[in-house]
This record gives sequence, C-alpha cells and structure tokens, in this order.
Amino acid sequence: MEVVRGLLVMVSDWNKDQMNEDFVKTDAPSLDYIPAFGQCPLLEMRPPPGLFLYPPPSDLAVEGQCCDYIVLWLDCDKEGKNICFKSRDETPCPFLPMEALSKGASQLVLGLLNNVEMESAKTAITPPVLAVDKALALEIFTEKANRNPTMVKNFLTYCLQMPEEDRLSLLCYILDTDFSESLIPICIYMINLAERQLHDKNVGTSTAMPRIHVDLPAPQKLLARLLVLLASPYKFKGQGIAILKLLWILSQSIAPSMADVWELEIPLLIQYLAEHTKFSWSQNTWEDKLVRFLESSLKKTQSLNWSMWLSKELSHQLDSFHSPTQEKAFLYRALGVSLATGLDADRVEVLLLELLDRTDFSNFVDREGVVLACGLCAQGQVLTVLRVFREFEKRIQESQLSWQISIWQRDQSRWREGLQAVLMEVYGCVASYCHPQMLRSLVESPIATQIVQHYSSSCQDFSLKLAFLKSVIQLASALQRVENMEDFQFGLKGTVTGIIMVCVDMTAKVLSVALASDRGSRSQDLVQNMGPVVIKVADQGQGLKEILQAEPAERLGSTLRTMALYALIHLSKLKPFYSVEEKDALMDIGLHSLISIVPPEEENDSIKKLYTDAMRTLAQLMENLMHWEQYPKMLQGMVQLLEKWILSEKDWEREKALNLCLGVMQTYVRSVGVCNPLKLEHFGTLAGLIAPCTYDPHERIRVASIDVLSSLLDLHASQTSSLAGTSKKEELLVCKEDLGSGNSERIFGASARISKLVCMVFSCEEMVSLTRKLCKNMGARDLQHDKASVTWIDTFLQMRVKELEDKVAEVLSTILDRLRRVDHPDVRRHLIEGILLLAHHHQDAVLTLLLIQPLPMESHLTEVWLAVLEDMRFARTILHALVGRLQCPFSTHTNAMSKTDICRPVTVDPLMLVCTIHFLMKKMDQDDSLTDLLPEVVYTLLLQFGSSPWLEAVSPDQKMWHLVYSGAVPRDINLQRAVIKCIKSLLLRVKREGLMTGLEEQDTWRRLLENSTSFLEGIALLTRLCLTNMRSHRQQLSQLVLKGMDSDVLSCRMISTAMCVELMRSPILQQEKLLKPALLLLESGVDQEDQVLRVFSLRALGNMAHGAPKKVRKYRKRLLKKFLCCLREPSSIYIASEGMASLTKILPELREWDLGSTFDSISRQCRTFFDSENELLRQNAFVLFGKLAGVVRITKRHLFKREVKKAWVPLMLHCLDPCACTAKACMETISHCLRFRGFSDLEMVHGQSSACMEDGTVFLWTTCELLTKTKPAAIYDLFLETINYVKSSSSLVRIAACKLTGILLDRMPVRYLQKLDFLELRNKFQELQLDEADGMLSAALNTLGILEECSQHGFGVHQE
Repeated sequence: MEVVRGLLVMVSDWNKDQMNEDFVKTDAPSLDYIPAFGQCPLLEMRPPPGLFLYPPPSDLAVEGQCCDYIVLWLDCDKEGKNICFKSRDETPCPFLPMEALSKGASQLVLGLLNNVEMESAKTAITPPVLAVDKALALEIFTEKANRNPTMVKNFLTYCLQMPEEDRLSLLCYILDTDFSESLIPICIYMINLAERQLHDKNVGTSTAMPRIHVDLPAPQKLLARLLVLLASPYKFKGQGIAILKLLWILSQSIAPSMADVWELEIPLLIQYLAEHTKFSWSQNTWEDKLVRFLESSLKKTQSLNWSMWLSKELSHQLDSFHSPTQEKAFLYRALGVSLATGLDADRVEVLLLELLDRTDFSNFVDREGVVLACGLCAQGQVLTVLRVFREFEKRIQESQLSWQISIWQRDQSRWREGLQAVLMEVYGCVASYCHPQMLRSLVESPIATQIVQHYSSSCQDFSLKLAFLKSVIQLASALQRVENMEDFQFGLKGTVTGIIMVCVDMTAKVLSVALASDRGSRSQDLVQNMGPVVIKVADQGQGLKEILQAEPAERLGSTLRTMALYALIHLSKLKPFYSVEEKDALMDIGLHSLISIVPPEEENDSIKKLYTDAMRTLAQLMENLMHWEQYPKMLQGMVQLLEKWILSEKDWEREKALNLCLGVMQTYVRSVGVCNPLKLEHFGTLAGLIAPCTYDPHERIRVASIDVLSSLLDLHASQTSSLAGTSKKEELLVCKEDLGSGNSERIFGASARISKLVCMVFSCEEMVSLTRKLCKNMGARDLQHDKASVTWIDTFLQMRVKELEDKVAEVLSTILDRLRRVDHPDVRRHLIEGILLLAHHHQDAVLTLLLIQPLPMESHLTEVWLAVLEDMRFARTILHALVGRLQCPFSTHTNAMSKTDICRPVTVDPLMLVCTIHFLMKKMDQDDSLTDLLPEVVYTLLLQFGSSPWLEAVSPDQKMWHLVYSGAVPRDINLQRAVIKCIKSLLLRVKREGLMTGLEEQDTWRRLLENSTSFLEGIALLTRLCLTNMRSHRQQLSQLVLKGMDSDVLSCRMISTAMCVELMRSPILQQEKLLKPALLLLESGVDQEDQVLRVFSLRALGNMAHGAPKKVRKYRKRLLKKFLCCLREPSSIYIASEGMASLTKILPELREWDLGSTFDSISRQCRTFFDSENELLRQNAFVLFGKLAGVVRITKRHLFKREVKKAWVPLMLHCLDPCACTAKACMETISHCLRFRGFSDLEMVHGQSSACMEDGTVFLWTTCELLTKTKPAAIYDLFLETINYVKSSSSLVRIAACKLTGILLDRMPVRYLQKLDFLELRNKFQELQLDEADGMLSAALNTLGILEECSQHGFGVHQE
C-alpha cells in the first residue's frame, strides 16, 4: 500500500490535555479507512484571544508544503466551518483527495452520513466523535461534488446498487440545510434511480418524465424545502433544473392531485431556466412564475389540511435562515400564498400569530417578509388577517408576552419602531392584495385609520416615514383599481396628505439647520420652528441629527422624497379632489424638496438613479395635478411656484425648473387646447419669465427656454386661431441651433430674433405684460439675463411704440421702477433709451409720469433728464412742454378729444415742475441763451404764486433743494421761494443784470414772499421792471397776460390782472392794439365776485389815464358806468375806495359835459363816504370830490354849488381827522371848493400860507378868522350846522364837531353870541364829558372853557 504523507491539524479552544485525550479516545475507530493515517504528524494550533478565524491560511501553506493532504479536526459549529472553507480555498495542498478512497471508502462515507444522522437524532448533544465524522464526511463529499462531478456521478452510480430503502433515505439530506451543497448529486441520483426503474420495467420508449412513488413521511416538508431552493435556481450549476425534475418524478409521492398541474407547469419552468443563465434571468419574473405554480398546485389539493400543513412547514423553514437571502424572501411569499388558500380561518390565525410572535421586528428582512406574507394571505383571508393584527396589537399594548417584555428591556425603541413599521406596511399590503369588493368597506376603517394611528403614535423616524409612505401608496393604488368608485369619497385623504406634507416639508427645509448644530444639540427656537412632529421625535429620545443625516436636503440619500411625491400622485386621483390652493401647497413642498438637489456625479449610478426617479416623479405629480384640473388658474399657479427656481442663481435649479415648466406647458397644450383659454396678458407674463433664459450661460438652459417659448407660441396660436407659419417654426429651429452654440454673438442674436418673432405674434396688451415681467425680474439673476431683458424691451418699443397710446403709463411706470433698482450702466442706458423713445412718440403721457414722481428728485430721474439734454432740440421741446404744464392748470379747458387729453390734467406737483425746469435750464448748453423763452417762463413762474396756500410751508428733503438753492436751505421752504430762485437763475442766464439790480433795489422778492396781499403788489412791481428792461419782449408778455386774464382759474386771473395794472400804465397795449381786449377783460373782472380781482381790475382801468389818456374819453361811458357801480357797492369798502381812486385818475382827462348825468351821482355818492369809518375810503372820497370841483365849469356849477354847501361842514370837520392824509386831502378839497361858497378871498390866503395846510386846527382857525372878517354871518350859520354833529354816531365826527364848535364860538361876533342859549349849550357839552371816546373829554373841556368866556362876554354886552 502506498504511503500517503499527511498532516493532521487540530484547531480548538479546548485545553491541550483534554484535547489530546479526546483525540486518542475517539480518533482510532473513526479514521481506519485512511491508509497510514495513524503515522500522520499532529499539529496543534490555538487561536489568540479575540481572533475568530484561525489558523491563518499562510501558516497552513507553510506547514503543508510536503504533505499530500491536510486533515482538519474542528468543532462542529459555525466557527469550525468557516475555518474549514477558508483554509480550503486559500491553501494549495488538497484536503484528503477523493482519489485515495477505494470503493469501500465511498461506501463508508455514505454509511457514515447515515450513521451520523441517526446518532445525532438520539441525543440533543452531539458527541465529538460524531461531529468530527460528520464534518469529515461532509467535507469530502462537498469537495469532490464541486471539483470532480465525474467522481460524484460514479459514486452515485455505485449507490444505485444499494438497497432501495437505503437509497431513498438520501432524500432526508435535502431537508437538512447543512447539506445544501449535496442537493444536486442527490437530485441526480434520484433521477437516475427513476430511469433505472423505468429501464427495469422496459418503458424506454416513453418520452414522459419517469416518476417514482414512495411513501414520504412529510411530503409538505419536502415540497417546502424544494420550493425554497428553487428561489435560487442558479446558485449551483444546474440546481434549478435538477430540483424541478426531482419534483416532477416525485409528484405522485408528494401530492397526487397536483400531478396533472405539475405535468403542465414544470416543463415550462424548466424551459425558462434552460433559456437563461444566471446573468440574463430575472429574479422577480422567476418568483412570479413559482408563485403562480404554487397557487395552481394548491388549488388542486382536495384535502383542506394540505395547504395548512404546507404553510406550517414553510413557517418552520424560516428558522433555517439567519441571514437575508433570496430563498428566505421567497419563503415568506410562498407562506403568504399558502395561507391565502387555506380554508380554516382559525388555523390561519394561529399560524399568523405564531409567525408574528417569533419575528424579530428590528430586522428589516424579517419585517418585509412578514408584511408580504400577511398581504398575500389577505387575498383569501382578509378578515382573518385584520383580526389577527387587532389581537396582536392588543397583546402588545397589554404587554402579556414575557418574551416581548424581555425584548423591550433589551432594545425597546428599536423593536417598537420595527413593529410599528410592520403594522403600517401590513395594512397597506392588505389593501393592495385585498379583494376589491371587500376593500371598499374596509379602506377607511380599520385600514387607513390604523395606518394614520400607528404613524401618529410613533417616533416618526426615517424608517417609519418610509413605511407610512409605502402603505399610503399601496392603499391609494388599490383604491384606483376598484371599479364603480365614482361616488366614493376617501374621508382621510386630507389627514394623510397633511402627514405627507409635514414629512417632506421637514425633510426639505429643516435639515440644513439641524445638521449645523454640534453633537445634535438643538435650540428652543429651532425645535419650535420644526413643528409638532419633530418635537415629538425629540421627546421620545430620537436624535434629530441622526434622522436628518439619513435624508439630507442637498442630496438624495433614499427614496423618501420620491415615495412622498408618488403617494401624492395616487392620492390626487381619489375623491374629494384637491382644491387649487391645496395643489399649490403640494407643488410648493414638492419643489422645495427636490429642485435644490445638486445633480449627482455621472459615475455614481445608484444616486443618479434615485435622482432621475425623483425628478420624474415630480414631473408626473405636476402633470397629474394639471390633468385633473385643466384650468388657466392652475397653470398660472404652477408657473408662479416655478418662478422662484427659474430666477435662481444656481444653474441646476434653473434647468430643472425650466424642464418642469416645459412639461406643464406641454400637458396643458395637449389636454386643454382652446376649451379653457388662457388670458392674453398671461401669455406675456409667461414669456417675460422665460425670455431672459435665452441668453443664459448654460446651453441646456437656453435650449429648454426656447422649447418652453415654442410651446407657449403653439398654445397662443391655438387660442387666437392664428397660423404658426412654417417660416416662424423654421426661424425658431435656427434660433435653437444658435442657442446651442458656444458663440456669444450668435446666442445674443438668436435671443434678439426670438424677441422680434414674439413681438410680431403677441398683441400690444401681451407685450405690455411681457415688459412688466421682464422689468420685475431684472436684477434677480446675472448681467447676461438683464441684457437679454432690456434687448427684448427695446425690440418691443421699437416695433410697437406707436400702438401704446393707452399703455404708456403702465410701461413707463414699470421701466422707471426698475431703473431705480438697476446698477449696471449698460442696462440703465438701455432703459433710459426706451423712456426717450416713448417720450418722442407720447410726450404728454411720459412727462406726466416723470413729473408725478415724489420729491426729492431721485438719481434715476436726474439721469433721465440728463439724457434728454443730449439732444438740444428735443430738450427745448421738453422745456416748452414743461412750461405748458405749469400753465395747464390756469388755461381755459376745452373738451377732451383723445385719451391723452383726458390724462393731461393729471395733478402734477408744481414744485416738481419748477425744480425740473430749473434743472434743465441749469444743465443746458451755455450756447443756448433761452432768450426767446424768457417772457413765457417768467410769466408762467409768476402764476405759481397763486397755486398753493401761503400759510403752508412744505419742507422736503434737503437733497431736492440742492437742485434749486446753492446756499443754505431756508427755514421755511415753499413753492414761492422755488419760483423766485428759478426766476433769478433764468435772468442771470439771459444776462439781465440790470433787471436783477432793479428787483433787488425795489425789494421785490420780499414783497412777493411777504403775504398773500403783498405778493400781487410785488408781481405788479416786477412787471413794471420787466417792461422797462425787456422792451423786445413786451408784446409777448402782453399777450400772455391777456390770455391769463381770460382764464377760468381765479388765481391766474388775479395775477394776470395785477400784471395788467402795469401794462395799462404803459402805452404798449395801445401800440399793439390790445387796449380794447384788455378793457373788455378788465370790465369782466370788475363784475366778478372776488374782491381782489375787482380791485385790481378797477385799478388797471384807472391806469388807462396814464397809458392811453386819449382813449379815456372814447371809453368814458363804460368806465364811468363801472366806477359808479363800484361806488354804490354797499358791502365792500375796498372796491368803493378803488373805484373812487380810479375815477380820480380819469377825471382830469374828461370835461364837464363828458360826465353827463353821472356827475350828480358821483358827487352825491362821494359825500356818503365823508363820514366813513375807513380812513382810505374817506381820503379817496375827499380827493375825488376835490377832482370834481376841478372839472366843474359852467353847466354843473349851480348843481355842484349845492353839493358843496351840503358837504361844507363835513369837510371842515374832517380837517381835524386823525389820519393826516385824510385831513390833508380834506383841506385841499376845501381849497378847491371855496369858490363855490363865494370865499374867493380865502382861496388866495390859503394859497399864500403853506403852514395852514399842514395842520387842520390852524387851517380852521385861519378860515374862521377870515370868515369873521368877511362874512361873519357864515360863522353863525356854520355854528348852527356844526352843533348838530355833536350827536353823530361816529366818535370821530363828535370830537371834530366839539372842537370846531369851540373854534366857531371863539371867532363868532358878539351880536351872534347873544342869540345863543348858553345854558343849553353848556348842558350839551357837559354831557359830552361823559362820552368814553378817546379825546372827547379834552375837546369838551376846551369848548366849555371857550363857552364860559363867550357867555360872560355876551351877557355883559346885553346888560349894557
């Protein structure tokens, strides 16, 4: 016998002495079949502490270099097996070559297997010798089965010669998971056995698969084992086909009722496996085929217990798998199918409860398997499954199971989370597999209710969210498959949707904040902002940071967000349908959860697939929501939600948003058409949102933008029934090609061409909304987008500016608002050019909008006005228009002929107009002197003095006033001050230094600003100086004044009339033949109600005597009529006074007969004002009366003589008037009237003595003294008339009468004194002492003194 060199290696954790002793006792009888085994050297190896796999393969390779084989003596446990297989794979020396075995040795191996199995069944503790023998035999058998199938085949052929009872016992090894590697040889053996039996019976001509019939102790156990092994048909070469053939030949032994089904089904399964390999087959397809095979087989069983026994065996098989494998996953599926076919609900309930009791819910694979098994069971036992889970939940809550208590004590939170996930998934899976008719009555209660309840009561961590979403998807999908559900309303839809929104919203928005905190710490504010869901998580001890790290916001780490959106897709198809607001909220959360995610790297296939699936789901959600509500409002809402992302600074966000927008547009176009037309203005809004993207730096974004615009144009064409010409489509294709290039000029040109195309297609209203959108989004992105926006705006204005008559205000307001916020000079310049283009075609509307901007004038408005000044001709046109705007409130209104005329009277702040005019004049080219504008500008500016209240002092920001004032800002700032400054600036520009000097010397500016009365005097004074220093402009100024006098605006008429006062003083009106129009306007002014206007009109008429004295006689009747009417005005002192003053001016130009009948009226009316309380009225009355005396010649002498006689005493009394001017006027009038009283001598004396004309008392003493000498009787008559005035109602008259009485008494001759009743006179003057009027007491005492002297003198004479 050949000596074989071998090495026996003992690896154990026993101590050395015990190990050697055991080896000596047990090794000799077990290894006698190996030649020369007893002479093998022994190598002892002990593993170091903590080392699991020992010995190292490198050590065995060194020790076995000179050996033919190595025998390992190992513990019969998992560790021993691992050492064995690891050493076998990596050690070059073979393990006990099978070629060294004789036929007897092979027989011994088989017998050894049988003996070990029988001996192991006798006792629960396997003796070391049996463990070693079994491991050694199994190792030899497996090694050669894998490496030398020929030898195994020969061995099995040899086994065929064994007795049948010994050969059939090989089937028992199929049931043992430890002998899975021996499965193929055993199957081959059994097939060969069947062939041998057929050969013995001479049936070789049969083509059917041979069958054998044996009495198996547990056919359900064998079928369960083979089904599980079939789940991995390619695990070993030929495994699937071998098992199927074995089932085929054992069909009569396993279940005769299934034989017919197997006869049909098994060949098809074999064919599928033969046509595929382990690289081309599909696991899901294969499992589906096996499930259908199992279902059809179980339906053929006649015994009610067969499927239940099979279910029990399948359930027991679960204990054989401790790691996740395909076989275990399929085992759960087969278990569910088997339970579903069972008819005994009680036994099904028992099996399900047993399954739940021994399931480790912290294990994901076990959870998934249980869920699938229960769901499949619900196909036939839905009520049983629901009852089982109610019972199971009740048992869990009551904590009745001791093993549950121990689990909770060991790992309560993890186990409970797994359990709640299983419960939610089970209810979802039950709904998915439940019969449609049963589902309708069970969907809300208990299925949906339990899903919501379990999620709400959980910690809601990441895995529970996935479980909840999965169950919701299954539930909603199942409901959609149910027929006749039109009237069904899912009552919990709102609750479920709210939970999903919270899940997705928290994942998308809160993640980054929580991850930033160190060590998972959270501030109180953060917890409050996360809502009740996250707070509950924190309360239950679940670290928020751990949850958020599982699904970060910036990238996809799982299918959570995709599943959430997918669940919303299914829920959106159920009634009640979401409202528009709810859909907007869903879309907003969906966009926030996905669109910000950075696209994954190309090489990361798994994350890339997650990303692709998520974006596809989001697009499906948007299209689905659009499909169920095909209204323009829904489209607008979606575009508004996408707008934020289209304007994003991140290119991937813009790209995704545009692609989503394109999908929404295409869906809307396909499904809606013209049934629900979109408003035209919305087309412009959508185009304005997309247009800037045509010049985006990224090619994909540019291409996506033109696709969206093309879809939008197609929708526009379908609604407006316009034909999208072939040329336009071809142009879009060319533009798309250019946008895809890398040439910046081609890209910009393509964007401009697209804008022209859109401008030709869209209406004016749509282009306005497009412009509004472009301006609104300007500045939200980079410079390229802004340049594209202004290019589109310029194109629109150039092509359609003439059609914008009714839209100018809207367009310009939009541009101005954006101009205020844009910083880049190129963009600002384009916008300003657009404003100027509008101004050239719609000047009034543009000026209105520019001028209604609030003060202070901002920099963007200043920039616009500076751009206007670049074209001097246009600048002068604008300046004329601004001056016209200042005149507009004062001009006569006519009927509006157009909408522009209607908009023209829009209220514009005069202060803004004045500041703008001043700014333009200041910034204009110095070569333009503006001389031709001088009179118009000055006149227009003067009109502003009457346009605002004088007492209101507006104080805007000092910045604005720097446009007007160069020095310190006055304390009180108003429009009048701005006007003065503007006039000064204009006069300096036109080089009118003389006029400026005169205005300063005359203190004109102070008068203009003093008050509301003096400013008219200041205007008149300014007009007088202008007429003197601007002779070449007097005609133009006169025309402007007359035009203003014809205005309907009172302030304009007053200011113009005040200026006309000076014009009437000048001969310019007569020279320019404007006197008559001026006269008519002034007469009209006299008839107005306003007193100031009437006063200045009368004054101007009176100045006609200075400017056109020769025309006074021509228009005397009209003048006298107006003046006389004013004298008869009882209510106005000023009008009567001004009327008398004007009469005084023109009387020297008239003759006696020119007055006619008005003479009497004038003289009588004049006397009525002698005793007036108003000084000015008395003074003008005396002056006028004196002028009348100068006019009287012969005809009116007698008449006027009587008037003088009546007025003589009042005239003398008012010589003592407290007003010096009035007293002087009265004395002059007396001098003029002396000749009508026959006192010519007095007239000569008064003319020689100037002293008497300065003091009224001296004047009266002198007059009385002369009268005493010449006409003493006149003194007595005057005394008798004067004494009656001491009782006058006027205190001035009483005092003057008292004084004059004393003077007359003092100068009265004695003979006339004797006629007086001194006692009565004394009583009168004593009563006057009691008068409270100032000066009356002294006057009365003085007169009483004179009276006493006269009385003594008079009585003495009488006695003599």
